[in-house]
Amino acid sequence: MKNLFYVLFAAIVLISCANGTKAKSNTSNEEKIQANHIEVLYFHGAQRCMTCRAIESNTVALLESLYANEKAKGLIRFKVIDVSKKENEQLAKKYEVSWSSLFINSWKDGKETVKNMTAFSFKNARTNPENFKAGIQIELDKLLKQL
Repeated sequence: MKNLFYVLFAAIVLISCANGTKAKSNTSNEEKIQANHIEVLYFHGAQRCMTCRAIESNTVALLESLYANEKAKGLIRFKVIDVSKKENEQLAKKYEVSWSSLFINSWKDGKETVKNMTAFSFKNARTNPENFKAGIQIELDKLLKQL
């Protein structure tokens, strides 16, 4: 019964956020000249629940503990984006985000590959933070090898 509750909760979150995983290519000149790197994008609204806060805090903890060198070199870039602010409307629209979401995106040779980690994050960040960090680490390590 408890597992059914978590599955239903995750389904509701996914439907309400209307997030999809997509591979996108960018054609603007500014983004074409970017060096190969990984972006970790954490989107949130003005109001955040305990799980939303856990996604951010666990992501920060993981990046600071295991990827400080990669962040310093610009290989991994972490951004926190408040979707309720007008200046973030275009970015939220680009990723089809309306609430808390976590994306890990790889930029290689001017092309972006988008990985939506929102469902995984909501399932694990608060209730199983070690599993959350391990899953994010696996994704980051895989993408770092491809750069």
